[in-house]
Amino acid sequence: MSRIEDLIAELCPDGVEFKTIGDFGELIRGNGMPKSDFTESGVGCIHYGQIYTRYGIWTTETFSFVPQAKAIKLAKVDPNDLIVTNTSENLDDVCKAVAWLGNSQIVTGGHATVLKHDQDAKYLSYFLQTPYFFAEKKKYATGTKVIDVSAKSLAKIRIPIPPLVVQREIVRVLDAFTKLEAELEAELEAELEARRRQYQYYRDALLTFGESTNADAQASKQASKQASKQASKQASKQASKQASKQA
Repeated sequence: MSRIEDLIAELCPDGVEFKTIGDFGELIRGNGMPKSDFTESGVGCIHYGQIYTRYGIWTTETFSFVPQAKAIKLAKVDPNDLIVTNTSENLDDVCKAVAWLGNSQIVTGGHATVLKHDQDAKYLSYFLQTPYFFAEKKKYATGTKVIDVSAKSLAKIRIPIPPLVVQREIVRVLDAFTKLEAELEAELEAELEARRRQYQYYRDALLTFGESTNADAQASKQASKQASKQASKQASKQASKQASKQA
């Protein structure tokens, strides 16, 4: 984190400036676009519900498309724009964002707002997941069964806007940790699969009432133990290497 601190000390000697989202961006509320409009090809689109379930911080591709004739009537999303959800069944998901980093214009629909800005899109998308932003959006959230934060309310929320070079360095670090997390999840999934195989072996062995040999059981147990040890060792090694690299 020292490089980020050095940049802030150099470029923001009086501290990082806070701005309302409406001060540095234009918010365009979407409308329409039910899932029944989706087609297998056409203009790329992101449905607000997909932001909760199918997208992360950013994306360069869409899972869904709408016909050109439908897209004309929908809110346009240009590269570097954010799509922010306005409605959710819980406070955690409302205002979740995805940065569109594809090469072409796409569209979005109702219950979503397009944020057009001149900042780093990933930085903004990451920031909208912080505890600070959660506390801010909570002030403007309305409803009980369905939670809503309107585009007008979203525009009033103040967030830190450091210089672009600082934003990009923050993104670089967070991207690295996000990648590491994905790698560790893959390794843990491999370990989980080894445990599943071990469980299946013992289940079958126990229910065949002695038809399997003790040697087979011991071999299965040893294989699972070795897989667990290897996964833990690799995860620890990668975490240590990444932490050292980012320091």
